[in-house]
Amino acid sequence: MIAQTAEACVPVPFAGPGAGTAPLTWGQKAIMQDMRETGWTHNVSGANPMPAGITVEQVAAQLSDLMGRHPALRMRLGTDDRGRPCQVVSASGELPLDVVDVPDDADPADVATYAYQLGHFRLLTPYDLHRDWSVRMAVVRHRGALVHRVLTLDHLVVDGTATALLMADLGLVDLAARRTPDPRTVQLLDLGRREETPPLRRVSDRAVRHWEAHLRSIPPLTFGGPGEPGGRQGRRYWHGRFSSPAAYLAVQAIARRTRTDTSRVLLAVIAVAVGRATGVSPLTAKLIVGNRFRPGFAEAIAPLSQNGVLTVDTADTTVDEVVSRARRAAVAAGKYAYYDPAQLEELTARLDGERGHPARVTCRINDRRVVTRRAAEEGARDDRVTADLIRRRAAETFLVWDGALDHLHEQVFITVEDQPETVYLQVIFDFACFTEAQAERLLRGVEEVAVEAAFDPDTPTRVTPGSTGD
Repeated sequence: MIAQTAEACVPVPFAGPGAGTAPLTWGQKAIMQDMRETGWTHNVSGANPMPAGITVEQVAAQLSDLMGRHPALRMRLGTDDRGRPCQVVSASGELPLDVVDVPDDADPADVATYAYQLGHFRLLTPYDLHRDWSVRMAVVRHRGALVHRVLTLDHLVVDGTATALLMADLGLVDLAARRTPDPRTVQLLDLGRREETPPLRRVSDRAVRHWEAHLRSIPPLTFGGPGEPGGRQGRRYWHGRFSSPAAYLAVQAIARRTRTDTSRVLLAVIAVAVGRATGVSPLTAKLIVGNRFRPGFAEAIAPLSQNGVLTVDTADTTVDEVVSRARRAAVAAGKYAYYDPAQLEELTARLDGERGHPARVTCRINDRRVVTRRAAEEGARDDRVTADLIRRRAAETFLVWDGALDHLHEQVFITVEDQPETVYLQVIFDFACFTEAQAERLLRGVEEVAVEAAFDPDTPTRVTPGSTGD
């Protein structure tokens, strides 16, 4: 591994239009609430290989252009005249481009690992957006050539789609389906101002009424209270990864037969796997919704994702029927996932008072595919997926536990990652509420359910409410 490095900072000045002050957006409030509840930074960070021959000066020019073009990247937090947090976009400024030199004798594979580790370190490093800019960039230089770029963004200015759009601007990803620039695209300051107006306050009112219909009768916790202490290896909260190319193909086959998209199928399959492993049905879950379908939002550099809420009954029916139910529930969740988080907090406090106890939805699902989504949907439109092909890919399935966490606000958090040709899940479990066997059964159940239902429209869910499957 790399024993030592040298680092220099290249100052990068920038300037651009759109300066001003505005209230925080609903998306920003939602991210700040998540940060408070989880204690996580929620940064977006990663390392990417660099094209041969690019220079530090060219990277600095790219970064300056990016900052000038997108006012959201020049946003920092401030305080308005009433003492409330607000967003402040500057007309100009300067930020550092970190240039990290690694020893010439380092193995290129170790250099790549170092770049990944730097990205992970910056993922966990908090911002102070009252002082810092939202963008951090570093380049790793090996044997005189730039070989990796590490880009880190504060979640208060981007969500997954906005991140992909910025990466496309830098040439890091190819968004083949990117739309022609929309002149209606909203800027972050304008969005904060709009959300204070009566028309959008009414949008929030309708969304909160939708939430109330789902929250009024939920149990205190989705999967019951904590059981025996101890967890996994003496630690309660664990994160891991599950990957299944077989499930990817099976989901495409189900999507083709049911004439829906892979996101709805994945939601249904996950809900059935949850029911088989835990006996929880109906499942009420939070679904992270991008809100990009709204006018002017598709190309916006802003954190637009918010939690939607849905309920899906998986007991005593078929997987195809759950796909249909999940599709309807997801449409409604998406329709009512744009709201003022402060208003939702007021609702939950009122319901807690009426119930006499707090109740929370503690299962969260996030399909954050952007780059690979188009290929998945194209695969669902042809008939090249066969049972034999699915069986052959089953040998590539893996499940690994990466480590423990200090805290988790949910009992389970399942994220569908942007990885090609596989159902790739990043997961976090509270092992005081799940046994290891249940957690593994839930994850492997995603593949099991999808493969069972790939070519059989009458596949039963085999979910028995109250049964843990032990």
